[in-house]
Amino acid sequence: MPWTKNSWRDFPIQQQPDWPCQDELANAVGQLSSWPPLVFAGEARTLRTRLADACDGRAFLLQGGDCAESFAEFSPNTIRDNFRVMLQMAVVLTYAAKRPVIKVGRLAGQFAKPRSQNLEIRGDIQLPSYRGDMINGTAFTEHARRPNPHRMMRAYSQSASTLNLLRAFAQGGYADLHQVHSWNLNFVRDSPAGERYHKLCERISESLDFMAALGLRSENVPEIREADIYTSHEALILEYEEAMTRTDSTTGNPYDCSAHMLWIGDRTRQIDGAHVEFLRGVYNPLGLKAGPTMTSDELLRLCEILNPNNEPGRLTVICRMGADKVQALLPPLVQAVQREGYAVLWSCDPMHGNTMLSSTGYKTRPFDRIQAEVRGFFEVHNALGSHPGGIHCELTGQDVTECTGGADNIAEEDLSSRYHTHCDPRLNGRQSLELAYLIAELLDS
Repeated sequence: MPWTKNSWRDFPIQQQPDWPCQDELANAVGQLSSWPPLVFAGEARTLRTRLADACDGRAFLLQGGDCAESFAEFSPNTIRDNFRVMLQMAVVLTYAAKRPVIKVGRLAGQFAKPRSQNLEIRGDIQLPSYRGDMINGTAFTEHARRPNPHRMMRAYSQSASTLNLLRAFAQGGYADLHQVHSWNLNFVRDSPAGERYHKLCERISESLDFMAALGLRSENVPEIREADIYTSHEALILEYEEAMTRTDSTTGNPYDCSAHMLWIGDRTRQIDGAHVEFLRGVYNPLGLKAGPTMTSDELLRLCEILNPNNEPGRLTVICRMGADKVQALLPPLVQAVQREGYAVLWSCDPMHGNTMLSSTGYKTRPFDRIQAEVRGFFEVHNALGSHPGGIHCELTGQDVTECTGGADNIAEEDLSSRYHTHCDPRLNGRQSLELAYLIAELLDS
């Protein structure tokens, strides 16, 4: 069947809101279709080329950010601090692994979330589940939970502002390697991870001084003073993604210009589903979440559909198995891909398969389980001779207490003190740095 940007409408679809007014929806989609792209096709092509290097082990993908962006918490400081954590992690990984780190944020578009249930029930009241600020609000009221398509336009505007600020930080001097000391968040500075990071900064500063003596300064070496940052989100609400799809004037190919990279979630990866149909036709680099129920046959079929020309950098398989399952369930997938010769970038999402309900009633993720899944992911790839090419994490630059454990030993009783997430628990800056050091050791071993 020929692909068009709206051919997905002829396929069964999962995880969509029940829009109460189709005229409102059509009006919102029509306006979005006429607005400028958020990102450019050339940027997406550049990212695809860099991801191809990660397929071969010549680079590493660092993908991270909020579980779900919110309208209420939108601020320059939040964007800066999330970017700062990414920069810190990238420096640790680059220094240890001696390879480029591709920084892709869950930013400027991650406003929608899949849900386990369509309805939320409290007592005798049932209302539509909260599906992210692009769709409805968190307050448990009929008005807040009513899906509102005009929220998509607010998500677009916030994404545009976020991208503008990210580009300013990345290209305007904030990402200069001479600033590595200033990237340390206040609440991280006195932690074991912060102390270790400080010592690394000293070594980097010494290296920069040596390079400067040779005439290699930030003024004449852009790589020292600038950083590339790309955006990504789950392509969940297809009306929004369709509206943001444009034909590239250079190549004539369609690109979803809502983000540089889009991924298909574990709940929406049906081979005959609308999400696979839509994303097979856009030329962005794609991610595919692979959870415990993914079979080898399904993965091979999805590789064939989503990357028919078998081009490196096109498809990233983001594994989210759980710490206790990764070493049993991942090898058959890797072996099947190897056997068929598909070009795949393997990335590890150690967050979603390790979510649990604490004894205090908060959804959390134990940090030791997150670390265990990362170790298991690397052990599988090392044993099979494939490349562990990336990490995909939900994290924040805020001083939150949402994931238990880590060097600060956050206990279940501590979760309530700074539990700010709208959906899923995130790593804070200290835990993010700890995880970066673990990955650096695994890459360097």
